[in-house]
Amino acid sequence: MTSTALYDVPGPLTRRRHFVYGLVSTAVILALLGWILYLLFDTNQFTAAKWRPFEYEGIQELLLRGLGNTLKAFAYAAVLSLALGGLLACGRLSVHRPLRWVATLVVEFFRAMPVLVMIFFIFVALKVQPLPALVTGLTLYNGSVLAEVFRTGVNSVERGQREAAYSLGMYKTQVMSYVLVPQALRAMLPTIISQLVVALKDTSLGFLITYEEFLHAGKLIAGNLNYDLPFIPVVMIISPIYIGMCMLLSWFANWVSKRQKRNPKTEAVEVADAEPGTLLPGVGPQV
Repeated sequence: MTSTALYDVPGPLTRRRHFVYGLVSTAVILALLGWILYLLFDTNQFTAAKWRPFEYEGIQELLLRGLGNTLKAFAYAAVLSLALGGLLACGRLSVHRPLRWVATLVVEFFRAMPVLVMIFFIFVALKVQPLPALVTGLTLYNGSVLAEVFRTGVNSVERGQREAAYSLGMYKTQVMSYVLVPQALRAMLPTIISQLVVALKDTSLGFLITYEEFLHAGKLIAGNLNYDLPFIPVVMIISPIYIGMCMLLSWFANWVSKRQKRNPKTEAVEVADAEPGTLLPGVGPQV
């Protein structure tokens, strides 16, 4: 282990103290998990009556249908949010002041509005169907947030890159497409994926407007008296699936990042060493 600018190499006493802290923390976490399991067993959450519903084909189809509806809403919202975010970011980066003001007003308004309020307004006031209402609310909010992510990412690229591209005679569209956006994408990617994870989790708000998504299906099962109100079993089934989908998005982000690093367009080009007699283009041999 080597020292860095953030910390020095810990000595023997510090390493021993950190080891003790680790043991104590592990013991506390295990004790907390044991206490939770004790409460679950004590309240009869693992009885056969509460878990039997998941053996029925009807319940399984209900959960799968809800999961499919959740993924459908997320797919629509993710694509539309990225498109809206890119459009609003272009408006905020525009050199035309009126366009920049309008884009700024839209972004700040929808960023400040609670997602649930927008979904309810679209569903109740505009009388839109549950799926379009949910997707529209998620798109307006997440698209506004992503617009700021895109704008900040583009502005974070070193100013010299922009000036060098303009000095080569590139138009603004070319500078954005070939110089700024590819460099900013690496910095923006973790934040973009994080916002998409937020969009995925917010699809659960659909059950409040009777959209039959994954959480809505779980609510129907958990509130059924015939199954002894299996609320905790439903949570233990649904939660790992939501966590797994979020982890899958994170894995996808890491995969895309590694692919970018291996992309030949982003790798350095090897240049042969100069040798005696090598001529520059347009230069004739010396007499």
